[in-house]
Amino acid sequence: MLFTIQVNNKKIRAEKGETILSALNRNGIIIPTLCRMKEFTPTGACRMCVVEVEGRDRLVTACSQPVEEWMKIKTHSPRVITARKTIVELLLSNHPDDCLYCDRNLNCELQRLAEELNIRERRIRARKIKPRLDQSSPSIVRELSKCILCGRCVRVCEEVITATSLDFINKGRETHVGATMDKDFNFSSCIHCGQCVLVCPTGALHEKHYLAEVQEYLNKPEMVKVIQYSSMVVYGIAEELGLRYTKGFDKTLNAILRKIGFDKVFKTGTGTDVCITEITGQLSERIENKADKPLYISACPAWVKYVEQFIPSLIPELSTVKSPQQITGVLIKTLVAGQLGVKPEEIFSVSATPCMAMKFEARRDGMMRKGISDVDSVLTVRELARLIRLYGIDTSNIEEEPADEPMAGRSSAAIMAEVSGGLAESVLRSLHFMKMKKEPDKQLFKKLRSGGLFRETSLQIDEKDVRVAVVDGLTGLEKLKISLASGKKYDLIEVMTCPGGCVHGAGLPFSPSKDEIKSRAKLVYQSDDTEAINLPCKSPSCINLYEKLLKDNSDIADKKIFYTHFEKRNVLL
Repeated sequence: MLFTIQVNNKKIRAEKGETILSALNRNGIIIPTLCRMKEFTPTGACRMCVVEVEGRDRLVTACSQPVEEWMKIKTHSPRVITARKTIVELLLSNHPDDCLYCDRNLNCELQRLAEELNIRERRIRARKIKPRLDQSSPSIVRELSKCILCGRCVRVCEEVITATSLDFINKGRETHVGATMDKDFNFSSCIHCGQCVLVCPTGALHEKHYLAEVQEYLNKPEMVKVIQYSSMVVYGIAEELGLRYTKGFDKTLNAILRKIGFDKVFKTGTGTDVCITEITGQLSERIENKADKPLYISACPAWVKYVEQFIPSLIPELSTVKSPQQITGVLIKTLVAGQLGVKPEEIFSVSATPCMAMKFEARRDGMMRKGISDVDSVLTVRELARLIRLYGIDTSNIEEEPADEPMAGRSSAAIMAEVSGGLAESVLRSLHFMKMKKEPDKQLFKKLRSGGLFRETSLQIDEKDVRVAVVDGLTGLEKLKISLASGKKYDLIEVMTCPGGCVHGAGLPFSPSKDEIKSRAKLVYQSDDTEAINLPCKSPSCINLYEKLLKDNSDIADKKIFYTHFEKRNVLL
């Protein structure tokens, strides 16, 4: 039901049941918010969105107040502007004055609001929050002094990720956000997904930087500097640098990375093809042996840590195949080291990724060989963009260059792994081709590509109905649990921690709207539709790796380097 309300002396149409904020935004009127997140129940906690409603003594929060037919609203009256300005001044009263050194400088919502409201002096003074820097996590840094208690991180961790690693601690002036028992992150149930970093409006939460370490090694001539990057990094770098993404931008990125000082540039996509091939082999073996339980894909490191902490009973069902990043990393430290005639410890291996959990994964006990890590340092897309700017690379005036062999190519299936459901689809397609010697119709995977927290489909392969389920975001685990409890059987289950998959990874550019995430996913599907090589078994890089390079290297011919182990983790709850 539509009716008319009056906003700033102009009539606009509003819909019964919607909030004032929704009606205003739909009609092109933007008012500031801090605690609000789309698709979350509004709390009105920050009160930045207050508006003046005729007949009401107090200002009302637009994010939580439903519209009513009689309403006459003023969104930017002197009273409203004064209230918003006072709120920001109160937040700044105990905030540290280190914007120039802050991780979110020029990309901070509090900073932007202060500028918009023309705050140029400190009128309100309060006791500064005691600085507390928590760097115990390999992925996330927490700076308590910059927290404005908006609660976004708490809600995302509890309602989306379901790890409940963060909560409000103490009361009154002593209130702050912290991990279990107010301990550091390394004691908590944090799974390092980084979704809290994406929603933090200030620099209270940010990724742990390894730029200084990378710079140090780039200046060591005795070391071989190597970098790998995933397909989503190419899209993300173009977005972060404000460039238009084109089909050949990966070749531009190769040239950029070499100008920075990397000796070898590889595509993680080759490792993804290996990952798909090995999981396909595991699935085929389980089907032949008529395994009673499903195989859970383990390519998402945040999901793996979630299982180890909260569902240890699933550990035996997890695929032991390493993630694409770690497969590429171990190939660099073995195969590439042999080709270059250097020792593994003489290679400094960097991975650029859209995933913050991979910083943690690179330091897992099972991700090293003979005491040497598969991957030495992990950079997010934002960190890599900073490195490119630091080295003064003119991205508009650079010639394209190919990646280095033996990991210069990949199939479109490797790109598919960046979206939720894509890795499961790629495994099914590979299994179908392996058994039936032909590719299945992509229309059969329409259900896996649709939205929703939980999707399922089946594919007839060699007289066997192979059933697969996809959990898109950990809140979908409840639906999987219900489905399994009802008696449904699955052969393969894919779980992605970040809703939408790696296209929503916490290492990508900030402020991803739903439309931006859909655009990233659309680019992935377009690549799969247009590229000629769409299966790992057709990729020259993957064929060469399996049929020649691995066989020629007796040390790694058994392919054990592609596998790892997982174990139960005890954390404070």
